[in-house]
Amino acid sequence: MNVRVAGVGLTKFGRREESSSELARDAAARAMEAVGRRPIDLLVVGNMLGESLEERASGVPRIASELGLEAAAGVRVEAASATGAAAFQVGALALESARYDRVLVVATEKMTGRRTAEVARSLAGALAPMEVAAGATMPGLAALIAQRYLARTGHAPAVLDAVSVHARRAAARNPYAQFSTAVTAAEVAASRPIALPLRLLHCAAISDGAAAVVLERGTGGVQVRGLGQGLDHFRLVDRATLSGFSATRTAAERAYAMAEIGPRDIDLAEVHDAFAPFALIDLEDLGLASAEEAPRYFAEDEATVPARPAVNPSGGVLGRGHPVGVSGLAEIVEIAQQISGDAGAHQIARPVRRALAQSIGGLASHNFVTILAAGAG
Repeated sequence: MNVRVAGVGLTKFGRREESSSELARDAAARAMEAVGRRPIDLLVVGNMLGESLEERASGVPRIASELGLEAAAGVRVEAASATGAAAFQVGALALESARYDRVLVVATEKMTGRRTAEVARSLAGALAPMEVAAGATMPGLAALIAQRYLARTGHAPAVLDAVSVHARRAAARNPYAQFSTAVTAAEVAASRPIALPLRLLHCAAISDGAAAVVLERGTGGVQVRGLGQGLDHFRLVDRATLSGFSATRTAAERAYAMAEIGPRDIDLAEVHDAFAPFALIDLEDLGLASAEEAPRYFAEDEATVPARPAVNPSGGVLGRGHPVGVSGLAEIVEIAQQISGDAGAHQIARPVRRALAQSIGGLASHNFVTILAAGAG
C-alpha cells in the first residue's frame, strides 16, 4: 500500500475542560506540524457520541474551521468504540484511490461532562435493541463474555486482575494516559463489583481526549501495510461463541493477508481492552497467543513475560482511558510512535519493525485490525 504516516498527535486523556472540537484542534495541530505548509486534501473526523453527550452535530465543518481547512473535503465516520480505527481506514483507502495526496484523520470525544448513567445509556446504543430492552448494559454483557471465557479456558478470575495491573503499570509511564499510578492485584480484586466477575478496575474509565494522524501517499517512514475489518451478528444470542470474537479473527485474517505477513512477524500489539478479559481474548483471536499462553503476557514479573510481541505498552484502553471514538486511533498513534522510536518514556527497549492495532466496535460486532511497518519492512 502506497500510504505512510507523516505525523501524529495526541492530547492527554482524562477529565478535560475543552470541547470535543477544541481537543481535536489540539491533537491535529500536533500531527500537522510534521507536514508544515503542505496542504490537507481530506479531513476525516471520527466521533461517536457528539450528538448525545454534547448535543453537537456538524463536527466536520466545526473542526475544519478550528484548523483553517475549509478548502479540504471532509467526511465523518462512526463505528461505535472502533470509530478511530474506522476513520483511519477510510483515510488510508481514500489515499489509495489516488484522488487525494494528504489526509488528516482526527478522532475526538467528550464524555465527562455528563453523569455516568447518561453515558451508559448512550453507549448502550451500540448494543442490539432487544438486549437493551431486556436490561442489558455494556458491562453486563461483557461480564457474560468473561464468565464464558473463564469457563472455556479454566483460568482463575485472578488472570483478569493481572491484566488490569499490567495496564496501570504501563500507563504510569505514559504521559498521555489518564491514570498515572500503578495498582496491585489485591486492589483490583477488592474494587467495587460492577457485573461479576468484573469489578471497577477491570473496566475502562469514561474519558475525554483526541488523537490525530496525517497520512500521505508515498513510501518510507512508517508505512501502512495491512487493513482489515470484520463483522459479527449484532445480537449476542445469534453468535456461534461468546468466549471469542469472530469479527477480530476476520479482520486479522484480512490485515495479515494484505500485509503478506503472519502473527509471528508482529513485534508489538495494541489491543482493545475496554474490559480486562477482552485483552486475553484479543491475543487468541489475533493468533498471537494460545488460551494457555495469553495470561503470561500480563504477568507481574516482567522477566517472565514472553519476548514477542510486546502488548499494550501505552497502558491500553484500561490504563490510557477510553474516550470511545478515539481509542482506535490512539492505538494507531501508539504503534506509529513505537516504530519510529518516538514513544518517549514508554518506548519499548527492542526495535519495532511491524506492529498491530486491534479495535473493537460495540460489543465486538464490528472490529478492525491495522498493521504498520517501518519502511518496506
